[in-house]
Amino acid sequence: MIAAEYEPAQRDGRRRSPRAPVSLDAKIGRGGLDRTLCKITDLSLHGARLHTYSPMKAGSMIWLTLPKVGQISATIMWADDYVAGCQFHQPLGHIAIDSLAAAHGRG
Repeated sequence: MIAAEYEPAQRDGRRRSPRAPVSLDAKIGRGGLDRTLCKITDLSLHGARLHTYSPMKAGSMIWLTLPKVGQISATIMWADDYVAGCQFHQPLGHIAIDSLAAAHGRG
């Protein structure tokens, strides 16, 4: 048997900004005519977690259309079947996050 001491990883420490739990419908476009709906389940200044109706691929560039915010370009950072995380190319503003969280918050 081998024993070792270690310090557990801090999962929250890798986030650049706090997430807001939301439940809001949005649209995803990948250029051209391929558009689909998705549900955003958490949102931050720098990205979002998406539940999609079609599988996404890590590394893909998308245009996410948010209510009252408009289109935002993003890159899919990770994808697992119909759930994906994206990083916005330009951060959302605090006012936009607060407004969306207030209107569509889950908690």
